[in-house]
Amino acid sequence: MKRSKLFLIAAVALLLSCGAFAQAPAAKTAPSPEAAAKADAEVDKKASEWAASLTLNDAAKEARVKDVIATHLKAVRDWNNAHTADEVPAGIDPFSGKPLSAMDRQIIVLSSIPKSVHENLMTGLRKDLTEAQVEAILDKYTIGKVAFTLNGYKSIVPDLTPTEEAAILANLKQAREQAVDFKNVKQISAIFEIYKTKNEQYLNEHGRNWHQLFSNYVNAQKAKKAAAAAAGGDAKKN
Repeated sequence: MKRSKLFLIAAVALLLSCGAFAQAPAAKTAPSPEAAAKADAEVDKKASEWAASLTLNDAAKEARVKDVIATHLKAVRDWNNAHTADEVPAGIDPFSGKPLSAMDRQIIVLSSIPKSVHENLMTGLRKDLTEAQVEAILDKYTIGKVAFTLNGYKSIVPDLTPTEEAAILANLKQAREQAVDFKNVKQISAIFEIYKTKNEQYLNEHGRNWHQLFSNYVNAQKAKKAAAAAAGGDAKKN
Protein backbone atom coordinates (compact mmCIF):
# COMPACT_ATOMS: atom_id res chain seq x y z
CA MET A 1 0.00 0.00 0.00
CA LYS A 2 1.36 3.38 -0.96
CA ARG A 3 0.42 5.31 2.15
CA SER A 4 1.65 8.62 0.75
CA LYS A 5 -1.10 8.41 -1.87
CA LEU A 6 -3.61 7.62 0.86
CA PHE A 7 -2.71 10.74 2.79
CA LEU A 8 -2.84 12.88 -0.32
CA ILE A 9 -6.24 11.56 -1.39
CA ALA A 10 -7.71 11.85 2.09
CA ALA A 11 -6.31 15.33 2.67
CA VAL A 12 -7.66 16.61 -0.65
CA ALA A 13 -11.07 15.10 0.04
CA LEU A 14 -11.17 16.74 3.45
CA LEU A 15 -10.22 20.13 2.08
CA LEU A 16 -12.93 19.90 -0.57
CA SER A 17 -15.62 18.75 1.84
CA CYS A 18 -14.73 20.78 4.90
CA GLY A 19 -13.24 23.91 3.45
CA ALA A 20 -10.08 25.45 4.85
CA PHE A 21 -10.20 23.56 8.15
CA ALA A 22 -6.44 23.78 8.32
CA GLN A 23 -6.74 27.49 8.99
CA ALA A 24 -9.33 26.97 11.72
CA PRO A 25 -7.92 24.72 14.45
CA ALA A 26 -10.37 23.30 16.93
CA ALA A 27 -10.76 25.38 20.05
CA LYS A 28 -8.68 24.03 22.94
CA THR A 29 -8.17 25.11 26.50
CA ALA A 30 -5.20 27.45 26.52
CA PRO A 31 -2.38 26.55 28.92
CA SER A 32 -1.77 28.82 31.89
CA PRO A 33 0.84 31.57 31.39
CA GLU A 34 3.18 29.65 33.68
CA ALA A 35 2.77 26.39 31.74
CA ALA A 36 3.21 28.18 28.43
CA ALA A 37 6.38 29.90 29.64
CA LYS A 38 7.79 26.59 30.89
CA ALA A 39 7.02 24.86 27.58
CA ASP A 40 8.68 27.66 25.62
CA ALA A 41 11.73 27.54 27.88
CA GLU A 42 12.09 23.80 27.25
CA VAL A 43 11.93 24.35 23.49
CA ASP A 44 14.46 27.18 23.67
CA LYS A 45 16.81 24.95 25.68
CA LYS A 46 16.55 22.14 23.12
CA ALA A 47 17.11 24.55 20.22
CA SER A 48 20.16 26.03 21.97
CA GLU A 49 21.64 22.58 22.54
CA TRP A 50 21.11 21.55 18.93
CA ALA A 51 22.66 24.75 17.61
CA ALA A 52 25.60 24.46 20.02
CA SER A 53 26.24 20.86 18.92
CA LEU A 54 27.39 22.18 15.53
CA THR A 55 30.33 24.04 17.14
CA LEU A 56 29.97 26.97 14.76
CA ASN A 57 32.39 29.21 16.66
CA ASP A 58 30.24 32.17 15.70
CA ALA A 59 27.89 33.46 18.40
CA ALA A 60 25.70 35.47 16.05
CA LYS A 61 25.30 32.60 13.60
CA GLU A 62 24.55 30.16 16.43
CA ALA A 63 21.90 32.50 17.81
CA ARG A 64 20.20 32.75 14.41
CA VAL A 65 20.19 28.98 13.99
CA LYS A 66 18.82 28.53 17.50
CA ASP A 67 16.00 31.00 16.79
CA VAL A 68 15.07 29.29 13.52
CA ILE A 69 14.89 25.90 15.24
CA ALA A 70 12.97 27.20 18.25
CA THR A 71 10.43 28.98 16.04
CA HIS A 72 9.84 25.80 14.07
CA LEU A 73 9.60 23.55 17.12
CA LYS A 74 7.02 25.85 18.70
CA ALA A 75 4.97 26.01 15.51
CA VAL A 76 4.92 22.21 15.21
CA ARG A 77 4.06 21.83 18.89
CA ASP A 78 1.24 24.36 18.73
CA TRP A 79 -0.21 22.84 15.56
CA ASN A 80 -0.07 19.37 17.09
CA ASN A 81 -1.68 20.53 20.32
CA ALA A 82 -4.48 22.31 18.45
CA HIS A 83 -5.45 19.39 16.18
CA THR A 84 -6.54 15.81 16.83
CA ALA A 85 -7.41 12.75 14.78
CA ASP A 86 -11.08 13.43 15.56
CA GLU A 87 -11.01 16.29 13.06
CA VAL A 88 -10.61 13.74 10.27
CA PRO A 89 -13.84 11.80 9.57
CA ALA A 90 -13.61 8.06 9.98
CA GLY A 91 -13.23 6.41 6.60
CA ILE A 92 -11.45 3.65 4.74
CA ASP A 93 -8.09 3.29 3.10
CA PRO A 94 -9.03 3.40 -0.61
CA PHE A 95 -6.22 0.93 -1.43
CA SER A 96 -6.86 -1.74 1.20
CA GLY A 97 -10.48 -1.06 2.11
CA LYS A 98 -9.55 -1.18 5.81
CA PRO A 99 -10.69 1.56 8.22
CA LEU A 100 -8.28 4.44 8.70
CA SER A 101 -6.39 3.98 11.95
CA ALA A 102 -6.17 6.68 14.60
CA MET A 103 -2.56 7.27 13.52
CA ASP A 104 -3.60 7.56 9.85
CA ARG A 105 -6.13 10.23 10.78
CA GLN A 106 -3.67 12.03 13.04
CA ILE A 107 -1.00 12.11 10.34
CA ILE A 108 -3.53 13.48 7.85
CA VAL A 109 -4.60 16.38 10.05
CA LEU A 110 -1.08 17.19 11.24
CA SER A 111 0.29 17.12 7.69
CA SER A 112 -2.00 20.05 6.91
CA ILE A 113 0.35 22.36 8.81
CA PRO A 114 1.08 25.43 6.65
CA LYS A 115 3.94 24.79 4.21
CA SER A 116 5.58 28.01 5.31
CA VAL A 117 6.46 26.41 8.67
CA HIS A 118 8.70 23.87 6.94
CA GLU A 119 9.98 26.29 4.33
CA ASN A 120 11.02 28.81 6.97
CA LEU A 121 12.96 26.14 8.83
CA MET A 122 14.87 24.91 5.79
CA THR A 123 15.52 28.38 4.39
CA GLY A 124 16.63 29.67 7.77
CA LEU A 125 19.02 26.79 8.37
CA ARG A 126 20.54 27.01 4.90
CA LYS A 127 21.27 30.70 5.31
CA ASP A 128 23.92 29.92 7.92
CA LEU A 129 24.75 26.23 7.60
CA THR A 130 26.35 23.85 5.15
CA GLU A 131 24.19 21.02 3.83
CA ALA A 132 25.99 18.58 6.14
CA GLN A 133 25.19 20.81 9.11
CA VAL A 134 21.56 21.08 8.03
CA GLU A 135 21.39 17.29 7.90
CA ALA A 136 22.90 17.11 11.39
CA ILE A 137 20.06 19.28 12.71
CA LEU A 138 17.43 17.21 10.90
CA ASP A 139 18.97 14.13 12.53
CA LYS A 140 18.43 15.78 15.92
CA TYR A 141 14.73 16.14 15.12
CA THR A 142 14.42 12.51 14.07
CA ILE A 143 16.75 10.90 16.65
CA GLY A 144 19.15 9.61 14.02
CA LYS A 145 16.61 7.37 12.28
CA VAL A 146 18.25 7.71 8.85
CA ALA A 147 21.54 6.09 9.90
CA PHE A 148 19.82 3.58 12.19
CA THR A 149 17.38 2.44 9.49
CA LEU A 150 20.05 2.31 6.78
CA ASN A 151 22.18 0.09 9.01
CA GLY A 152 19.15 -2.16 9.41
CA TYR A 153 18.88 -2.55 5.65
CA LYS A 154 22.59 -3.37 5.43
CA SER A 155 22.15 -6.09 8.05
CA ILE A 156 19.12 -7.58 6.30
CA VAL A 157 20.66 -7.29 2.82
CA PRO A 158 24.39 -7.93 3.37
CA ASP A 159 25.21 -7.63 -0.34
CA LEU A 160 23.37 -4.33 -0.81
CA THR A 161 24.80 -2.65 -3.91
CA PRO A 162 25.93 1.00 -4.01
CA THR A 163 23.01 1.79 -6.34
CA GLU A 164 20.51 0.16 -3.99
CA GLU A 165 22.02 1.91 -1.00
CA ALA A 166 21.82 5.29 -2.73
CA ALA A 167 18.14 4.79 -3.58
CA ILE A 168 17.31 3.66 -0.05
CA LEU A 169 19.24 6.54 1.49
CA ALA A 170 17.45 9.07 -0.74
CA ASN A 171 14.08 7.78 0.49
CA LEU A 172 15.20 7.87 4.11
CA LYS A 173 16.42 11.44 3.76
CA GLN A 174 13.08 12.41 2.26
CA ALA A 175 11.36 10.72 5.20
CA ARG A 176 13.58 12.66 7.61
CA GLU A 177 12.80 16.04 6.10
CA GLN A 178 9.07 15.33 6.09
CA ALA A 179 9.14 13.94 9.62
CA VAL A 180 10.56 17.09 11.21
CA ASP A 181 7.11 18.67 10.97
CA PHE A 182 5.67 16.12 13.40
CA LYS A 183 5.91 16.30 17.16
CA ASN A 184 6.60 12.90 18.70
CA VAL A 185 8.48 9.68 18.02
CA LYS A 186 5.36 7.68 17.07
CA GLN A 187 4.41 10.24 14.42
CA ILE A 188 7.99 10.43 13.12
CA SER A 189 8.13 6.64 12.93
CA ALA A 190 4.84 6.59 10.99
CA ILE A 191 6.36 8.91 8.38
CA PHE A 192 9.44 6.70 8.10
CA GLU A 193 7.19 3.66 7.61
CA ILE A 194 5.87 5.25 4.39
CA TYR A 195 9.37 5.44 2.97
CA LYS A 196 10.42 2.06 4.33
CA THR A 197 7.55 0.61 2.33
CA LYS A 198 8.89 2.44 -0.73
CA ASN A 199 12.33 0.97 -0.10
CA GLU A 200 10.95 -2.53 0.17
CA GLN A 201 9.02 -2.03 -3.06
CA TYR A 202 12.18 -0.72 -4.72
CA LEU A 203 14.14 -3.82 -3.70
CA ASN A 204 11.36 -6.13 -4.90
CA GLU A 205 11.19 -4.30 -8.24
CA HIS A 206 14.95 -4.68 -8.70
CA GLY A 207 15.26 -8.43 -8.31
CA ARG A 208 15.17 -8.81 -4.54
CA ASN A 209 12.64 -10.70 -2.43
CA TRP A 210 12.22 -8.50 0.63
CA HIS A 211 9.95 -10.92 2.48
CA GLN A 212 12.48 -13.74 2.10
CA LEU A 213 15.44 -11.52 2.98
CA PHE A 214 13.73 -10.34 6.16
CA SER A 215 12.71 -13.89 7.07
CA ASN A 216 16.29 -15.09 6.59
CA TYR A 217 17.58 -12.28 8.81
CA VAL A 218 15.09 -13.04 11.60
CA ASN A 219 15.90 -16.75 11.49
CA ALA A 220 19.64 -16.02 11.58
CA GLN A 221 19.20 -13.80 14.63
CA LYS A 222 17.15 -16.48 16.39
CA ALA A 223 19.80 -19.08 15.62
CA LYS A 224 22.55 -16.80 16.91
CA LYS A 225 20.63 -16.15 20.11
CA ALA A 226 19.98 -19.86 20.62
CA ALA A 227 23.66 -20.67 20.02
CA ALA A 228 24.72 -18.04 22.55
CA ALA A 229 22.28 -19.40 25.12
CA ALA A 230 23.53 -22.94 24.54
CA ALA A 231 27.13 -21.83 24.87
CA GLY A 232 26.29 -20.06 28.11
CA GLY A 233 24.62 -23.18 29.45
CA ASP A 234 27.63 -25.34 28.58
CA ALA A 235 29.97 -22.86 30.26
CA LYS A 236 27.97 -23.08 33.49
CA LYS A 237 28.11 -26.87 33.42
CA ASN A 238 31.86 -26.76 33.07
